[in-house]
Amino acid sequence: MPTPTARPGAADILTLGFGTAALMWTVGYACRLFGPAVPAPLMFALLLAGLLAGGFAAGRYTTRGVRGGIYAGLLAGTIDLLMIASLIGGQTPHEIKHGALLWIPGTLLVSVALAALGAALARPRRDLLTDPPDWPGLFAAIAPCATVVLLAAGGLVTGFDEGLAVVDWPNTEGYNMFLYPLARMTGGVYLEHAHRLLGSLVGLTTLALALHTQFTDRRRWLKALAWLALALVIVQGILGGLRVTGRFTLSTRPADTDPKILLAIVHGVFGQIVFAVLVVVAICRSRRFIAVTPQAATASVGTDRAFGWALLVILIAQLVLGALVRHFSWALDILRYGLPVDPAKLIAIGRWALTLHTTIAVLVVLLAVAVGIRAWGLYRHVPVLRRLGSTLLFLAGLQLIFGVVALIVSANNSVLRRPTAPDVAITTAHQVIGAALLACTVMLLVWNYRLLAPPPLAPTAPHPR
Repeated sequence: MPTPTARPGAADILTLGFGTAALMWTVGYACRLFGPAVPAPLMFALLLAGLLAGGFAAGRYTTRGVRGGIYAGLLAGTIDLLMIASLIGGQTPHEIKHGALLWIPGTLLVSVALAALGAALARPRRDLLTDPPDWPGLFAAIAPCATVVLLAAGGLVTGFDEGLAVVDWPNTEGYNMFLYPLARMTGGVYLEHAHRLLGSLVGLTTLALALHTQFTDRRRWLKALAWLALALVIVQGILGGLRVTGRFTLSTRPADTDPKILLAIVHGVFGQIVFAVLVVVAICRSRRFIAVTPQAATASVGTDRAFGWALLVILIAQLVLGALVRHFSWALDILRYGLPVDPAKLIAIGRWALTLHTTIAVLVVLLAVAVGIRAWGLYRHVPVLRRLGSTLLFLAGLQLIFGVVALIVSANNSVLRRPTAPDVAITTAHQVIGAALLACTVMLLVWNYRLLAPPPLAPTAPHPR
């Protein structure tokens, strides 16, 4: 049952509403990504199925029944309006299609009806009163999950060198970002614009998480951490915008902007750090974290923490080098947009970063294996540490495989050759697995400090007189 430290509040509805919306946005993004390969009716059916699933979860895992489905559907539909708004905008900025405003009540009605139907079809679990789901923890987990999708979308933007496909920010080609017509979202513009929309979803989710933590959790340090996470998300969004424009301007003329490759690198690395902070918030909001009793003093805890911190630091260094490699190896931004930088220098920087990135990767894998084996082997009596240790070992092996393949792909590309879809898929997967490694390392450290205690200091002998 929830402890006095963290009250559930409306966490069940927030979880189901935001979770359903995040699922629908992810499905819609993926379907549009594959273009004609996914017919529009199939995409529409999958989106409706997401609403049914959210309502079914409300009927199955809450005591609210159909009423819970209605609430969850209304919240999901409200969030989905940010995506549906692309069907409202006309062919010129600030124009609204005739009759398009009916999409707003229509979206809400369909969302409520389908979610209510899903809840009506579900049979509630019998143990809901004695063992309810950890709704505060589940809600906190949505923000990092949505951030993983955002990181992957950003990886595709970088991989295809489409970071400057849209020249203005926060508008899109003069349109309000949410009213940019769906028909115009093609090619690189779709990749960049969809990345911005997904960023708005992460921002909205983090805002709701910070507010919910503020009003339902009594731990001041966790409230501060949740608000810090929100501030970091906002900063990350600003960094992404200034990467495109170089200054605060609403102009749609490339001559009025000054794109910053350095900010692109900072944006990419900072995004993974934000992801790690959101992971920490999610862990600390979980019921298990609140209710767990620390284990007895363990002699090896100091060594494990030292190894964990070393792995965390070197992973962040690898993120920086990886960002340098991705942004400088092909230097397509330079050739395509005529930025005032010598491409030869950028290529040289990219090759230097690639060499260093590859060398340090060996150290990362060795250190990750050491940390994983220690967590898996020394703490078999602590299930969460044992599982995280085995997960870290798996991710380290997977990252090594994708790293080698990405290295081959990078070596086969030249400045004048545009990267192919398989190339970008491999390098983006390599980036996302790196984020998972970072998250797993952070989780190991957090749980180490929560579950384990260092041995007491030995009493010092009195100084002889």
